[in-house]
Amino acid sequence: MTALLMTTAIVEVITGIALLAVPALLASILLGAALDTSAGLAVARLAGAALLALGLACWFGSRDTQSRAAIGIVAAMLLYNLAAVVLLLSLRYYVGMTGIGLLPASALHAALALWCIACLRAAWTQESSQE
Repeated sequence: MTALLMTTAIVEVITGIALLAVPALLASILLGAALDTSAGLAVARLAGAALLALGLACWFGSRDTQSRAAIGIVAAMLLYNLAAVVLLLSLRYYVGMTGIGLLPASALHAALALWCIACLRAAWTQESSQE
């Protein structure tokens, strides 16, 4: 679980910083579309701040992976990663967006979701055996 949380922290912090610093560039790479309005830029930057917060939670959670809080962080990241896969693939296959980063980002989130599932199963198995 430590490796998952540290990897997630790094990925989300880097993405969060990119969304805060250059949201239009990241949107162009990811979605193949421009952020044309001030509102779009503001929402992208807000998403960047949220990703920084997720990254920070994962970083600190990686230091105490035996706690229920760390398990909660992994469960929350599972939900986030599943939602990201559904959203990104919907944008590609139903909306028709064609950004070069869309499918790789979908694959990354799918892999992270599977990793979250594996870690949660291991944690629940360990918890059950201790009872």
